[in-house]
Amino acid sequence: MNPRPPWEVARALYAADPACTRGRLHGEPESAHRSPFERDRDRVIHSSAFRRLKGKTQVFIAHEGDHYRTRLTHSLEVAQIARAAARRLGLDVDLAEVCALAHDLGHTPFGHTGEDVLDACMRDFGGFDHNAQTLRILTKLERRYPRFDGLNLTWETLEGVVKHNGPLVDDGRGSQLPAALTEYVATHDLELHTWPSAEAQVAAHADDIAYNNHDIDDGLRAGLFTLDELREGAPRVARAADGVLRDYPGLPHDRLIAEMVRRLIGEWVDDLVTETSRRVREAAPKNVADVRALGRGLVGFSDAMRADEALLRKFLMERMYRHWRVNRSRSHAKRVLTEMFDLFIAEPETLPPAWRAPGDDAQRAARRVCDYIAGMTDEYALDEHARLFGAVRP
Repeated sequence: MNPRPPWEVARALYAADPACTRGRLHGEPESAHRSPFERDRDRVIHSSAFRRLKGKTQVFIAHEGDHYRTRLTHSLEVAQIARAAARRLGLDVDLAEVCALAHDLGHTPFGHTGEDVLDACMRDFGGFDHNAQTLRILTKLERRYPRFDGLNLTWETLEGVVKHNGPLVDDGRGSQLPAALTEYVATHDLELHTWPSAEAQVAAHADDIAYNNHDIDDGLRAGLFTLDELREGAPRVARAADGVLRDYPGLPHDRLIAEMVRRLIGEWVDDLVTETSRRVREAAPKNVADVRALGRGLVGFSDAMRADEALLRKFLMERMYRHWRVNRSRSHAKRVLTEMFDLFIAEPETLPPAWRAPGDDAQRAARRVCDYIAGMTDEYALDEHARLFGAVRP
C-alpha cells in the first residue's frame, strides 16, 4: 500500500463538520453529491456580486492597468491560500474557501475610499460597513431563488464571513454595530460575541497573506517604489530577495519579483500553520465549540511574523497607499461617489426603476441608494457619474 501523500491529513477534532452544520435559515433538502459548505461555495461563485468583483479596485482604479489585482483576483488568491493552510491543519477546506471567496463581496467601487465615502454619506442613516454589506448581499440583495432572498447559506458560512476577524460587540464607548448586522441577527443569531470557526480564522489570515504580498507585487509593477527601497524598509522582503539572487544570479527583474513573492507567501503560510499548531497543542480544543469559546483567536501568526508585517505595512502605507498617484485617484473617487449619492437622494426619480420605492421613509431610501452605489464596479460608477453630470471620463 502506498503511504498517504503529505497533503492528505486527517480531520482535526476542532474542525467544522459539514455533517453537523446548524443548517440554513430556510430549510432545503441536502445534496446527495456536495457537502453543505461546497454548496455554499458554489452559490457564492455563481452570484452576481462575485462577478462584479472583477471590476472593483484593490488599490488601483480598475481602468489603470490590466495586470493589477482587483477584488476578484484578490479573493481567488485568498481562497487558494486558505485552502492550502486549512488542509495542512486538518480543517474543512470548503468552509475555509467559501469564507475567503465571500469576504469582500460587500466592498464598494474604488476600494476603501468608496467605503469611507458611503459611511460619511450614510452617517445619519446607520452608516456603512463593507462587512455588514457582505451579509446584506448574502441574505437579502442577491435574488436568484424562488423561495427566499439572498443565497441561504449555512449558519457556519454566514458566521465565518461576519466574524472572520473576531467577535463583534459594542465597545462601550458609543461605537455601535452596523445596522445591517443588528437587523439580521435579531432573527438569525450568529452569536456575534464568540470567535468563529478555525476555518473562518484561517480565511482572515489568508487575506492578510494575500494583500501584504500582492501589494508588494503591484507596487513594484506600478513603479511606486523600487526593490532597493522596499528591501530597506522590510527586512523579511530583503532576506527573500537575497535568497532568490543567491539561487539564481542575474535573474531578470520580473522573474526575481515573482519568485520573491512566491517564497514570501510560502513563509507566511508556514508560519501560520506552525504557530496555529502550537496554539492548538496549548489550548487542546476538542471540537469547534471549544474554538468559539476559547476567548482568543486559535489561528494566528508568530510574534516575529507580526513584527515583520508591521514594518511592511508601515512601508506600504507611506510609499504606496499614500502615494500621490493613488491620492489623485482617491480624490476623484470621493467626488464621483459623493455627487452621485447626493443627487439620488435629492432626485430619486433619477434612479433606475428597480431601485426606486416611492413609499420608503428617509432611512430606507438612503439605504437603497447606498446599496445601488455600493454594488457598482469602478467602471460603472465612472460611467454613471458621467451620464448624470456630463463629466468627461478619465
